[in-house]
Amino acid sequence: MAKRDYYEILGINKSASAAEIKKAYRKMAIKYHPDKNPDDTTAEAKFKEAAEAYEVLSDDNKKARYDQYGHAAFEGGHGGGGFGGGGMNMEDIFSQFGDIFGGHFGGGFGGFGGGGQRQARVKGSNMRIRVKLTLEDIAKGVEKKVKVRRKVQADGVTYKTCTTCNGSGQVTRVTNTILGRMQTATTCNTCQGAGQSLDSKPKGSDANGLIVEEETVSIQIPAGVTEGVQLKVAGKGNEAPGKNSIPGDLLVLIEEIQHEKLKREGTNIHYDLYISLSEAVLGISKEVETVTGKVKIKIDAGTQSGKILRLKGKGLPSIERYGNGDFLIHINVWTPQELNKTQRKFFEDMQHDENFIPHPNASDKSFFEKVKDMFM
Repeated sequence: MAKRDYYEILGINKSASAAEIKKAYRKMAIKYHPDKNPDDTTAEAKFKEAAEAYEVLSDDNKKARYDQYGHAAFEGGHGGGGFGGGGMNMEDIFSQFGDIFGGHFGGGFGGFGGGGQRQARVKGSNMRIRVKLTLEDIAKGVEKKVKVRRKVQADGVTYKTCTTCNGSGQVTRVTNTILGRMQTATTCNTCQGAGQSLDSKPKGSDANGLIVEEETVSIQIPAGVTEGVQLKVAGKGNEAPGKNSIPGDLLVLIEEIQHEKLKREGTNIHYDLYISLSEAVLGISKEVETVTGKVKIKIDAGTQSGKILRLKGKGLPSIERYGNGDFLIHINVWTPQELNKTQRKFFEDMQHDENFIPHPNASDKSFFEKVKDMFM
């Protein structure tokens, strides 16, 4: 089933300001909130749909990509760094946007359920790692397996309901003012919002009943990522104390390993190919290694140094899935630096030969024209 337009979901147009987008989302979120619509799967779906739309439209970078490419801009990845916009769950929504609901609903932002006060769900801390990729990895997409040391609840740890907040994670205080009775809710200082406190902990665990374990995590990296992009592996960060807690996320920062011969420019790849003077004069076929395999190219007789051969679609794929870049081969004619007597005599004789005197025509573009053509 095709996704609905994000602007249509929130009932706004593309010129809506940030404040208008937030206001529209708040209206939809309150209308379809799970506390207001218990056991209503349709309302829950609309609640998630509105959160997904707001997640994209409230972020200037994501909004710009969505305006240009639509939903295709977010296909093939997950989470942060330009891969959000799909598959949000309730924990994500309450964690990221819970403050938008204001005082309409009680309890914490982590849990949800039918009516009344919810029990808080504390989220563990996120972890960050760096993953280095070659151009070949980026061209095809790759699965990377990394070892991470994360905090997890120890086997045998038990928790009990916090007696200060009775498991809600919040403490309500009523103050008498000249305007009447004012009610405020703050995070419980005893359990730090978890709604539970440690009952018993196994030997070797910390004060929260957590231990550090090494785990191998599989990371699916989509083709076309760029240096600095951050991916998210949900639920593979540190765990938090409490039976109802949810783990944090593993944030993966992409680093690109510089290629020895190829230079990346967005989705385009540049390659300097050196040929001899005789090859330039006579023409030759050459085999060139691209990021997707070897290709054979033909260099015409009389090719000038500085000529650029464009292999359409042989560059890197776009992460937004609007096609591949090109592989640009820059021809450099190598001038011999040492000559024997016979070679020197030949070139001395050719100095005034008509075929060796430069006669550039309209088709022989200048360097600046060639650079301009690359960006057309």
